[in-house]
Amino acid sequence: MRGVSEGMIAVVIREDMPRCLRWEIQMHEPFSRVWICKGYGRSTTSADPDELGRTVLAAYLADRPTRGETFRAVVHTDNGSQSVVTPGQLGGPDWKVDPVVRQALPGYLRDVLA
Repeated sequence: MRGVSEGMIAVVIREDMPRCLRWEIQMHEPFSRVWICKGYGRSTTSADPDELGRTVLAAYLADRPTRGETFRAVVHTDNGSQSVVTPGQLGGPDWKVDPVVRQALPGYLRDVLA
C-alpha cells in the first residue's frame, strides 16, 4: 500500500458544495415493527440533510391523510451517514421552507409546498 503522500489526491468537501442526498419516506408498521418505504428520491444539492429531511417529510404529510400512522424521513449522504427526521422535528407554524431546499425536491413535492 502506498503512503498518503505518493500518488494520493486529497479531496476537500466544503459544506456549500452540491452532493447527492438520497431520501426515503418510511411508515412504521406496528404489527411487524418494521419501517416500510413509502417513497424515495434523491437530489444533488448543497442543502443541509436535516433541512432536506424536514422539507420532504412536511411536503409528504401535507399531501396525504395519515390516519394515525407514524412516518419519518431518512436522508442518506455520500459519506455514509444518515439523518432521521420525525414529525416532532418539523418546524412550528412560522417555519419557512428554504427556497434552495424546495428547489431540490421533485416537482410533485415542490408543488405541495407552493
